[in-house]
Amino acid sequence: MALGVLVGGVGFTVVTVQDADRDPGAPTWKFPRTVADDEEAQGEASGLRGLLLPYEDDLYMPGPDLAEFGSDVELSGRQATALRKESIKDLPRSARREMEKEIDKQRITGMVMRSYLYAEPFAVSDDKTFTVSVVLSQMENRNAVRGISTSQNDVFAALDIFREGPKIKGHKNARCFLTPEVEESGIDRMICSAYQGDVLVNATASGIGPLDSKAVATFLADQLDRIDTPGEAV
Repeated sequence: MALGVLVGGVGFTVVTVQDADRDPGAPTWKFPRTVADDEEAQGEASGLRGLLLPYEDDLYMPGPDLAEFGSDVELSGRQATALRKESIKDLPRSARREMEKEIDKQRITGMVMRSYLYAEPFAVSDDKTFTVSVVLSQMENRNAVRGISTSQNDVFAALDIFREGPKIKGHKNARCFLTPEVEESGIDRMICSAYQGDVLVNATASGIGPLDSKAVATFLADQLDRIDTPGEAV
């Protein structure tokens, strides 16, 4: 939990992604999904949800569940704010109250999360396969959007234990970091943060090490390109 709280106030995002498909017997809680129906889930969404890269049968398929939320979920501002606060409930009371105040100042208006599975069509092994989870958070406070992303990236850079990730073409404010080393399980992870106007973008990718970080960077560039004119497309 500490890493999730540390990451620039993103809170639950990293924790949710890293715990995906783990410990299925643990107690869970969740908000009702706000997706109207399966037809909308197939790509006819608008607003914030419409800014997510769509699934493509021959490239990006639905990925693993994001904890108890499934692979594709939309939350209202109220739901997202409550979820952010729930993620820090184990902090000491004084620290929790301060972070809750900061969350309230951000004035979150909506959040969408989607996970993807990438696999090269003719790959002979799983070495080039990875999953990536994307969280788009829209806030009234644009300074908060920029501050959260910048803070997250500054923290990872200052720790000196994370490996610098690849550059994201065409997006100077995007930055990625790889975990210190490949895990004992053989899994490698990359965490990225960026912003476009009033939209905070967070992505976490994982795959058999060494992770195909260039392919992940291409994915993130495509995602950021999809958010055309900051603050106006949503």
